Order: sequence, then structure tokens, then C-alpha cells
Amino acid sequence: MMKDFEDMLSEIENRLWGPGGRFLPAAGVADRVLPAIRGEFRVDVRDNDDEIMVVADLPGVDKEDISISLLSPNTLEISCERRSDKEEQDEGYYVRERVYGTMARTVLLPHDVTDKGASATFKNGVLEIRLKKSKEERGNRIKIE
Repeated sequence: MMKDFEDMLSEIENRLWGPGGRFLPAAGVADRVLPAIRGEFRVDVRDNDDEIMVVADLPGVDKEDISISLLSPNTLEISCERRSDKEEQDEGYYVRERVYGTMARTVLLPHDVTDKGASATFKNGVLEIRLKKSKEERGNRIKIE
């Protein structure tokens, strides 16, 4: 069901923001602006032998303003707040794409994981999370009589 919702949202965004859309010009502007409008950031998810690695680009965010939560065995949530050091007026800007405020991303993982042995590092605006794959089977088997 979540996939259907994401497909529908993608279709709406393409019609409004994509090439030939009404609100943004083509040439990659939508790719740069849409995540900020949605309060998201880009992530990579890598499936290694015994772990899942999630890498998120969070430029301009302080380590203390990042929160990572394992919502379920296959769902990770990353949230953060990018703060402006000083209050700036809109005066004098020709283009203003950098956004300040709260951003969050829920990431569906390709395999169930556990928080035991999990690690996270943050360096130069890049968050790297390593989660061990869970060997436990979910659910209980039901015996057929």
C-alpha cells in the first residue's frame, strides 16, 4: 500500500514540477528543490553480506541535531534540524534554495535489521548508519492439522 501511495505522489510531482510541469523549469531544478520542499534529504541504502548501510547527505546540520530511530525491523527514521546561524532578510537574494528547519526521512530497508551492534558516524555532512541484519524470523508458524 505504501508503494501505491509513493507512486501516486511521484505522478503528481511529475505533473506539477517535472519537465513540462507548471511550477518549475526543467534541467534538473526539480531534482534539487523537491526534496527540500518535502523536508527530505537524499539517502543511499546498501545491502552488504551481514549488514545494511544507510548513507544520508545532511550538509549544514550539526551532529547534535540528528535523531535516528529504528521504527520496525525494516524501517529506519532519520530526522534533523538545520539551523541558521543568524537571521537573514530576503533582501539581496537572486536565488535562495537552501532551506532551514526540520527534515525527516523514513527509509524502508531491504532486510530486517536489529539495533544490537548498530553504529552511526557523522563526518563532513555525511551520516553513515550500519545495522546488523536480523537472523530472527518474524511471526509464528501456524501448524496445519
